[in-house]
Amino acid sequence: MKLVLIESPGKKEKWQKYLGSGFKVMASIGHVVELAKDGEDALGFDMTDNRVICRFVPRSDRAKKVLGELKKASSAATEVIFATDPDREGECIAYHLARELKVKNPKRVRTSEITETAIKKAIKSPSSLDQNLINAALGRAVLDKLVGFRGSKLIWSLNNGAKSVGRVQSAALHLVCDRERAIKAFVPEDYWSVWVDYAEGFRAFYAGQVNTQDTQESERLDTTDDSELPSNEKETGARVRSQSQADTLVQAAKTHPHSVLSVISKQAVKNPPAAFTTSSLQQAASTRLKLNPQKTMQLAQKLYEGGFITYMRTDSTALSAEFCASVQKYLAENDPENLSDKSVKHKSSSNAQEAHEAIRPTEITRTPEVIKNQVGAEEAALYDLIWRRALASLCQAAKLLKTRILTQSGNITWVASGQVLQSEGYLRYWKDIAGDVVLPTLKQGQSLTLKKAGADKKETQPPPRYSEAKLISLMEKLGIGRPSTYAPTVATLKEREYVIVQKGNLVPTPLGLEVDEFMGRALPDLIKSDFTAKMERELDAIASGKLDWEKYVINWNQDYFAPAISKAKQLVTPAATGSAIKQISSKNYHPAQAEDNNYSVSRSSSSTKRTPKKSRSLPKSDFPQVTEIVCPKCSRFLTKVTSKSEKVKAGHFLKCDDRAGGCGAVMFMNERTKKYELPYSERSAKSSESEKLTSYSCPVCSSFLEKFGYSDKKTGEAKTMLRCSNADNRKGSCKEIAFWWTKEGNWWSKVYGEIGEKTVNSRKTVAKTRSSSSANRK
Repeated sequence: MKLVLIESPGKKEKWQKYLGSGFKVMASIGHVVELAKDGEDALGFDMTDNRVICRFVPRSDRAKKVLGELKKASSAATEVIFATDPDREGECIAYHLARELKVKNPKRVRTSEITETAIKKAIKSPSSLDQNLINAALGRAVLDKLVGFRGSKLIWSLNNGAKSVGRVQSAALHLVCDRERAIKAFVPEDYWSVWVDYAEGFRAFYAGQVNTQDTQESERLDTTDDSELPSNEKETGARVRSQSQADTLVQAAKTHPHSVLSVISKQAVKNPPAAFTTSSLQQAASTRLKLNPQKTMQLAQKLYEGGFITYMRTDSTALSAEFCASVQKYLAENDPENLSDKSVKHKSSSNAQEAHEAIRPTEITRTPEVIKNQVGAEEAALYDLIWRRALASLCQAAKLLKTRILTQSGNITWVASGQVLQSEGYLRYWKDIAGDVVLPTLKQGQSLTLKKAGADKKETQPPPRYSEAKLISLMEKLGIGRPSTYAPTVATLKEREYVIVQKGNLVPTPLGLEVDEFMGRALPDLIKSDFTAKMERELDAIASGKLDWEKYVINWNQDYFAPAISKAKQLVTPAATGSAIKQISSKNYHPAQAEDNNYSVSRSSSSTKRTPKKSRSLPKSDFPQVTEIVCPKCSRFLTKVTSKSEKVKAGHFLKCDDRAGGCGAVMFMNERTKKYELPYSERSAKSSESEKLTSYSCPVCSSFLEKFGYSDKKTGEAKTMLRCSNADNRKGSCKEIAFWWTKEGNWWSKVYGEIGEKTVNSRKTVAKTRSSSSANRK
């Protein structure tokens, strides 16, 4: 029996069905291991001069159970085949599985669609694991943990509930915050749009200095922007900057006769958009179906597992030759006019890895109508988008007739623009241009009858906030992150309460703005898009075998990150923290900015009106509540800090207030044990055994007693007890050994009383006893 390992249990049934009885298909349910939370700063890896030594542990109890089942199955199998997802992450999962199952020379199969043909074809031609892809995934994991764990410790000093920073997360947050600052700094200006209406049935606008000669016979229209819907609401004509000039133009229009100066018509060609990448799918689903990126990927995952679409994490626009041929056949039978006379090729993003195909239906003949009864309504709607887009991408270009009419009154020129669709082409399946704007048929020199002239006062608008779709579009354009990280990054910003969604747009919260301000001072490079994009390109170089991942990570840390963190710590030391936070809050982060977030701004020609609305206020860290719980590091009383982050389940955490001379340590409530705990990187588990051992010996087995820290169940106060240092004996004969520290200043046990002559032995005596005992056994 051959064992085939896949990631998702949702695919198991189809894989088993297509492979038959000679195979057993099992799912790992994603990653089974992760970097341990041990070592320096709980990173789970060590860096030497030329090595990165990683320590991996099961991700959870469930992962342990899954690994146990897989080990048992693999030991009974004649062959183990790894069929995890066809990307870097999937390659890394296969690598870890092979390592945990101790499979030598693991066989790897890759397929981007779950169909009988594709699966059987992949099984017939297995390959080895791609070490370059594995190295890139390992490098990403190490870098992300390095930045996340060490960088996040810095922002805890803000004492405002901020939870984390991240390599991609912080750069994305900066884009949102930077746009918000541009909006707030924006000063609106008045202008006038001057127009004339003609009895012939069209409106023209003041043209200003316009080129009356246009010899270009045709043009190509802009490419598709999936982050917004097509619209005709684009301003035509020149802006007039004063009321007096607008009045002069209106008066002149009413005074002088009007005639046609020129009529220019030319054909415009709009090529079909490419089939979906992860980014463009998330954008289109956001604008057309009102789905957030996370929801889109959940639905796409179901469609993929059901065998309806190809793998949904991709940045390639390529389509297989077999699929292109099937589309040509479908069009020949159903829409022959749309058969393209040449092969349609689409250019991928400059940052694309292009590991596999674009997102497409596995069978073009499976129309949206066919699957309506096989999947849920939302899945059907998303499939409809994917099907139409893939089909449209291989159709004929659309052709339009664009017309521009210039009219004249006195020495003033007016302009009107229109367009008429001549050949529908791919628009039959994917509409990404605005509707027709029809102009009357006119001749040069023809007199026109003025019906009305007027001027509309308007105001320049600030740059718009980013929708989730627009932010993802910008991240892709700037090279921040990769297909698998877009949706999780946006989700993390919302979960951390760094941004909220307001009227479909992302708005930074006061907390998000403060974190971004601080990062701009503490680690400014990490929020720069070009810095993050450069790191992504270097990870791509690792994936293609051009760069050694360990050398890259070590050099990046030594040359940049370690010195940057060291410098940043100067902002958050007990002596500097208060002034640093004060600087950030008073100089760059004005309370008025947070206040402005709590108003909806409606702009009019005369004034800016602000209407109060409900808002979420930040924790008031200026009035900390001092607790009776002692800091386990410096013994000062900890202060209680309120937090509305969903990650802080208790609604608060404890902090040793460094602005009041404390050490800055923080403790979080463990929901399971109901005890306060230091972050992993700060826990006493790091201390060596020699620091824990005491000179007292166990009254049962004579092992040394060790100090053990715990939190009082009632008060949460950090306390210490003595217990037997022999871990094996603690499970049996020494289970009840426990000495508590009393008010009188002694160690006391309910069973053995105070530690005294009978229970205390010097190390020398204990050593002698053990030596003698050992000699007797010999």
